[in-house]
Amino acid sequence: MDLELEGKVAVVTGASKGIGLAVVHTLVGEGMRVVGGALTVDALDAIDGVTAVALDLVDPAGSARLVQEAVERHGGIDVLVNNVGGVKLRLGGFLEVSDDDFEASLQLNFFAALRATRATVEAMLGQGGGSIVNVASVNSIFHPDGFVIDYGAAKAALLNVAKALSQELGPKGIRINSISPGPVATDLWLGDHGVAATIAAATGTSAEAVRNEAIASMPTGRFTTPEEVATLVALLASPRTANVTGSNYIIDGGLIKTM
Repeated sequence: MDLELEGKVAVVTGASKGIGLAVVHTLVGEGMRVVGGALTVDALDAIDGVTAVALDLVDPAGSARLVQEAVERHGGIDVLVNNVGGVKLRLGGFLEVSDDDFEASLQLNFFAALRATRATVEAMLGQGGGSIVNVASVNSIFHPDGFVIDYGAAKAALLNVAKALSQELGPKGIRINSISPGPVATDLWLGDHGVAATIAAATGTSAEAVRNEAIASMPTGRFTTPEEVATLVALLASPRTANVTGSNYIIDGGLIKTM
């Protein structure tokens, strides 16, 4: 299927690894010109069709600078993928999660996307429309998990704002949708300092046992791949889904049983 993305311009945040890097490869494969932003961009430098921008997206000026790079280099922006994010497990319980912890998680997982969206909408209004795709998380809607209480709150805020913006921006030709992955086979979950290793160290078990417990909760019996998430991103970015907005697509191997 031709997704009709050839020659269009995309901005991807958190583009240098994991889901973000898979999104970059997928969009370039569809013929898009991609401007990717991250703290370090070595992984992007060798990819044809990609402009790599090293910057801190938590910096209030960072997101706007990334969008401006796309506008100045390519004359506009057709797609924004808000992917940047991260989680720190709160194994000590709620009373050990400070205001500063919540603030840090909100800055990375919500405000960075909010600022990128604001800058992108301003550009898209002048060109007649575009598509915004947020990479959220099942933790925004999944049964309460105190280990990621601040992360889940930030991702829930992202979904809520996307739903509200879909109503305001739809008549102006701008679509905004979200994707909520469950466990994905990236370093965030499976790396040396990822979720599985962190829980294992705290509970006296092994990372393999934690991973296997997570797998057992998913009927498909495996983690989602970054490429599968990237495929959904490309589909939602495409004019082929031009009447889809305000939606949240869950990709979790059947983890959530009630929606």
